[in-house]
Amino acid sequence: MVMMLQLISHVLCPYVQRAAIMLTEKGVEFDRTNIDLADKPAWFLDISPLGKTPVLIVDGFPIFESAVILEYLEETLPNPLHPDTALARAEHRAWMEFGSAILNDIAGFYSVADATSFDEKVCALRTKFLRLEAELRVGPYFDGDRFRLVDVVFGPVFRYFDVFDEIGDFGIFTGLTRVQAWRKELERRPSVRTAVTEDYPALLRDFIQRRASYLSVLAGKTSPGMV
Repeated sequence: MVMMLQLISHVLCPYVQRAAIMLTEKGVEFDRTNIDLADKPAWFLDISPLGKTPVLIVDGFPIFESAVILEYLEETLPNPLHPDTALARAEHRAWMEFGSAILNDIAGFYSVADATSFDEKVCALRTKFLRLEAELRVGPYFDGDRFRLVDVVFGPVFRYFDVFDEIGDFGIFTGLTRVQAWRKELERRPSVRTAVTEDYPALLRDFIQRRASYLSVLAGKTSPGMV
């Protein structure tokens, strides 16, 4: 029986990207509906108690929260992305949470208003990626040569830096050869590339410039393609 899947989305939401990557890796068709989170429709609030994207509607039944959506898709669809053993799955889930913590730091990075706080966010991000550098193994992915659910989580994390790198060199990845190789491998993955629209970089840059933050000031001094 073929499930009817509809992904309720926002064009910039990294958690939506996780769900889109997962659905693509599972090889299933799905419809995608973008909403404006600044003007949430009533029907969306009816199915998303926290008012957040993504929501996955499965045969008319809504599932909210990205972590729950990922686990549901892993449990119900072929092409498993989690490791085989319970201990390895627990380890990967823990690093997925680490990826969510990085997203929180990224939100601070593009939101803080002053140089001192901005430098603190840069330091916080570099500290986390240093920890990842020590954890990564042979590659090309997080845990070897197989693309896993933990890689799904980090694809949207690294995508932010494609735009950040156009604004300035903040030294976050300096010397982190394993992290940088992993980032490049995820960037090449078709499911990661197609999780956003072609205008995503321009949309993200516009979002940053409207934040009235320290990074938005820096972004205003550069144009796409410049460093």
